[in-house]
Amino acid sequence: MHINNYYLPYPDHISVPSELSLEDSWDGESVAELIRSKCDHGETPAFLFLGRKEAGLLKEHLAEIFGEESVTTVNGTYYMGLDVVTIACESFLATGGRKTIRTLQDPMSRRPAWRDRDTEALWQFRI
Repeated sequence: MHINNYYLPYPDHISVPSELSLEDSWDGESVAELIRSKCDHGETPAFLFLGRKEAGLLKEHLAEIFGEESVTTVNGTYYMGLDVVTIACESFLATGGRKTIRTLQDPMSRRPAWRDRDTEALWQFRI
């Protein structure tokens, strides 16, 4: 059986509507409001999907802040805590995915408390 359909982890810009339309400049307040509107019960989106136009606007916005030489691409960078992913279409802006709870990922949260005698005894080697 031949399968020619490949699963892409990116949204389909035709079936998924753009959540925000930007005109000629990057609007950080509108993007922040969009992100806040998607936060529910402590869960936040993980990705910011941008078309070519929006990626260019974000790049110009970041270049004004950090300088032209500091911003070579926006793909793979983080903006407002979201991983920026560029989509191969002219204009698109959407958030997606879901961040996991940091305490489940953070190795510091699994470490025993400092000088807790009960757990410290478990970490000692016995000869």
